[in-house]
Amino acid sequence: MSEGECLAAEVAVIAALDLDGLRTEWARRYGAPPPLRSVPIMASLLAWRIQADARGGIGGETRRVLARKGRLRAEGLELGIGARLTRQWQGRSHEVLVEAGGFRWEGQLYKSLSAAATAIAGSRWNGPRFFGLRDAA
Repeated sequence: MSEGECLAAEVAVIAALDLDGLRTEWARRYGAPPPLRSVPIMASLLAWRIQADARGGIGGETRRVLARKGRLRAEGLELGIGARLTRQWQGRSHEVLVEAGGFRWEGQLYKSLSAAATAIAGSRWNGPRFFGLRDAA
């Protein structure tokens, strides 16, 4: 079996594990597992880590590009200070104002549009998707 086939087989095994199995495998390879509760995220992270170990991880050019990107800005700030986003949710109109420090809803300032959307909806939401700034797909 080639190195690529062995790696594919390892990743296939990981895809079939439950959360406890993923945590056990992570602990066996890398020590204490991250405090994740999502099986798909944990499986993806573990599979990526195994493949990175086998193939050397992110290349030098990619690392340089990522280092040049600088500080990340919350998505939605590019709309400009003062922009107002509205959404009808559960029979009520909600308005979020874009400010220099984040997104204001009902007097509360949120660091991200997703945090504001989550506060409005009462469950986790992607802010740009919630406000129709991104396709649903």
